[in-house]
Amino acid sequence: MKTGYKVYDCMTTKPISVSSQASLEECAKVMAKNHVGALVIKDNHESKGLITEQDIVRKALSKGINPLTKKVKDFMETKLIKISPSDDIYDALIKMRDSNIRHLPVVDKGKMVGLLTLKDVLKIEPSLFELLVEKFELREETRKPIDRIISREAICQGCGAYVEDVKKVKGSLLCERCAKEA
Repeated sequence: MKTGYKVYDCMTTKPISVSSQASLEECAKVMAKNHVGALVIKDNHESKGLITEQDIVRKALSKGINPLTKKVKDFMETKLIKISPSDDIYDALIKMRDSNIRHLPVVDKGKMVGLLTLKDVLKIEPSLFELLVEKFELREETRKPIDRIISREAICQGCGAYVEDVKKVKGSLLCERCAKEA
């Protein structure tokens, strides 16, 4: 399903960045000051990676690592999933959903030209929220009575069609036709 919006239509063109030598505490302060959940790591004006709030919490704080003394370079993500600025935001959202990430570097000719976040996509095309709900529903269904909250309307994970009644088959939300074929 194409939306007609390209990644460059909604990406952040000047994401907040810090040096790989910054401490984790500095990163957290920069994130808080700028109300962002991820920072681009740059050295000599070249993008080296990304660090997110989740990276700081899961890779450092949860392991008792002191954020005052540790540098970003030891915790940043360098093997990044990327997208082109000319790709449709639907494709970006699918990539983000399937990779369980909220921040997607936008790369053109080998150079990072922006950062796309879930918030960026949903501001432009809020109807795509259903794609995210499907992933969250599967992940959290054992902890929450989510079936009472989420409507049965969704995008079929088999054929991509929007349907008013999906069925859960082997962990996927499917339309009636795809459910029969599964």
